[in-house]
Amino acid sequence: MPVLALWSAPRSRSTAFFRSMLERGDLLALHEPLEGLHFVGPLQVGTRTFGSPRQLLDWLLDDVHERTVFLKETVNPPVLEMVLEDRRALAEVRHAFLIRRPAEVAASWYALEHDMRIAETGLEALRDLYVAVRDADGHLPVVIDCDDLVAQPEATMAAYCAAVGLPFVRDALRWEPGAQAEWARSARWHRDASASTGFGAPTDRDRHGLLSHPEVVRFARRHGLPYEEMWRQRLEVGPPPPVAPDG
Repeated sequence: MPVLALWSAPRSRSTAFFRSMLERGDLLALHEPLEGLHFVGPLQVGTRTFGSPRQLLDWLLDDVHERTVFLKETVNPPVLEMVLEDRRALAEVRHAFLIRRPAEVAASWYALEHDMRIAETGLEALRDLYVAVRDADGHLPVVIDCDDLVAQPEATMAAYCAAVGLPFVRDALRWEPGAQAEWARSARWHRDASASTGFGAPTDRDRHGLLSHPEVVRFARRHGLPYEEMWRQRLEVGPPPPVAPDG
């Protein structure tokens, strides 16, 4: 069974994407497992315990999985470095990239952290990984625009599923609110996802009042070009698929 990976900068609605994939029920869904192994500690997956990112990545590449594995990760420098150095990981995993406007990424981060450590895990790093996957002669990378995801969730998720070879599950676009065990180790970062029942954007893009903050503006300027480069490669989202007739 294939391994699917979703990469993003932090604060890009990737946990809502993960929640939808979890709702499907047909995937082994892992939430930031490589990052968690590096920064937090051992990870239990079924009956297996992994002690390092390298050990988990080797298992993902070498084991014959009973179910398709889906993992959501951010481009944290130590994780990024390991994947960039592993040609099998670049070519054999089916990679997708979720992008969000840099100013919105930075404002959402700053509202939680009041620093800009995010600068090294932003869209520059995401673009570098995208280029490495593209040049690895494996599965073509998929780029998903966050604006499309919240404006047209059904069409966007259907396009993603078609691109990576998954059946589209319409029922996975809605879910019950609540924190999930899969992100318990980083729960404070995912309060919005825990409260959500589906994809949706706030009515006010500047709900934190930070889009004009100097640190946010500086981040947006630095990451504007890589965002635009990836945006030009995004999935073309058409109308939602037709509803199959009953019976």
